[in-house]
Amino acid sequence: MAMKDYSDEFKADAVALYESTPGATYKSIATDLGIDRNTLRNWVLRDRERRGENPAAPPAGTRRAAASKETEPASDPDERIRQLEARVAELEANGRKLATERDILRKAAKYFAGGDELVSRFQFVHDHRATHEVKRLCEVLELNRSSYYKWLSGRQARAARQHRDRVLAEKIREVHTGSGGTYGSPRVTAELKDKGLPVNEKRVARVMRTFSITGVRLRRRVRTTVCDPAAALVPDLFQRNFTAPEPGIKYMGDITYLPLENGEFLYLATVLDCFSRKVVGWSIADHMRTNLVADALRMAARTRGGLDGAVFHSDHGAQYGARAFAALCDQLKVTRSMGAVGSSADNAACESFHASLKRETLQGASHYGDAATCRRTVFAWLTRYNTRRRHSANGHLSPNEYERRHHTAKLTLAA
Repeated sequence: MAMKDYSDEFKADAVALYESTPGATYKSIATDLGIDRNTLRNWVLRDRERRGENPAAPPAGTRRAAASKETEPASDPDERIRQLEARVAELEANGRKLATERDILRKAAKYFAGGDELVSRFQFVHDHRATHEVKRLCEVLELNRSSYYKWLSGRQARAARQHRDRVLAEKIREVHTGSGGTYGSPRVTAELKDKGLPVNEKRVARVMRTFSITGVRLRRRVRTTVCDPAAALVPDLFQRNFTAPEPGIKYMGDITYLPLENGEFLYLATVLDCFSRKVVGWSIADHMRTNLVADALRMAARTRGGLDGAVFHSDHGAQYGARAFAALCDQLKVTRSMGAVGSSADNAACESFHASLKRETLQGASHYGDAATCRRTVFAWLTRYNTRRRHSANGHLSPNEYERRHHTAKLTLAA
């Protein structure tokens, strides 16, 4: 039984056999191959068309045999001259053809410097169709003419889409600049939606890539947690659950380093509300003594009007395990919680917060400059974080807005 599907290799071999056999007919070659005569004929005609030859020409073997006879030295000098002139004309035509191909490929090289190569080839054909035939351009660049014309028919729609992308890019750039150059596509999308522009995050990400609008990336961490082996054991009341049903119930804290230009550091201690991720307390100092974390907790108490009955979670840093800090927690009626020793995942939310802070304030720099500049930069970011920065855990609302909506919803239910 004959095969229904033939590989490209089989087709090429069948065409080559027909073309190289002097006096070959479709029927004789097809019979030898066990295929239909018309199938072989279609393969040969398509191959000749691809090579720019006359589909109705006889097999190449026959042509070569005839050519050899034609080029045999003729006894008549005039006939010999005519043969030579015909051969020269053929060679000149081939030379012009090769020169044209070389010229086309040389011009096309700059179109392939970047971007989509297929689209670049279509664009090249379109830009040079007045100089060369579209058919010839497509042959040299190995394009299907129907594909080129299909691409051409969609130019108007593409131009309209590109215009819309440019308009969107300007709006994205405005949001991105307003964020201090820190927002990625999720927060940019949330900001645009909040401004009344319904847009898909995937489209925002695509436009940001196209127009080279990028957020900032994480930097490498330096260890700031040093355990105090003499500290009393404190249970882990969070168990990696960094959420809360209401504000003021669960807090978490940590310390991070702030690099300065002279190779020294400032240190930042923060207290975050698990409900909204709001920074309710912080402290910056040039040391990591217990006063650093104590001042941050005192600020949290002032911000919330008290911390009675709340749980405060931290790592096993010596500052959080100190007696003075434990006494402050007792004074403020705060229950302490600590994760496992050496496990950053047990305080992951704070780790992530500090990573975001340094990523968005340093923006690739190795330090903040002097101490005064560092304080101003971090202070500005912390306040803006609460009032304006969109947080993914809050459905891309700022912590203050998230708490405000929660409070409004409670009042509505109570009424």
